[in-house]
Amino acid sequence: MSTPLPGHTNKTEFPVLPPRAPRVAARWRRSLGILLMRLSGWRISGNFPDLPKVMLIVAPHTSNWDFYHGFSAYLTLQLDCTWFGKHTLFFWPLGVLARRFGGMAIDRTRSGNMVQATVEEYRRRERMCIAITPEGTRSKVAEWKLGFYRIAVEAGVPIVPVALDYSKREVTIMPTFHPTGDAAADLAKIKALYSADMARSPEKF
Repeated sequence: MSTPLPGHTNKTEFPVLPPRAPRVAARWRRSLGILLMRLSGWRISGNFPDLPKVMLIVAPHTSNWDFYHGFSAYLTLQLDCTWFGKHTLFFWPLGVLARRFGGMAIDRTRSGNMVQATVEEYRRRERMCIAITPEGTRSKVAEWKLGFYRIAVEAGVPIVPVALDYSKREVTIMPTFHPTGDAAADLAKIKALYSADMARSPEKF
């Protein structure tokens, strides 16, 4: 697991990205993100790794409000990150904005091998970040979807667990996790980082 880099310890409620992390230069994004977070009373806790390629997993996912808090943190950090969403959410004109801010529409009935396509994109780019909600839905699920894990292993990128912690009103960036290839063991360790009391709707986690 990673340790905070010198000069990048989290001494503020709105930390900045380290030099090698994928970023968008537009400073207005940070200003807007901080405004949105202050309006909701939330903050960012933890340190983003100084790495050019990462896989973010975001949980618990139990409410539509999760997008608001995650998006606010994304803007605040000026993070260059792609996120997947159901194709039905990308209707005009919201679809234009969603794509502008990293959204990628996925039609699950026609998506094909998204894992392999994403792995190839990681290999092609110098910097890349993808954010995935492993639960795949706001409803309670028995098991997480393993697409994120397969992508991380095959692309050779580390996983950065991120929690939407309603109990503390913070988006928590946890230490980097390097997958070993043992999905069962690794998933148990990752899921242990999260708890129901973090969720807006604990009964759904």
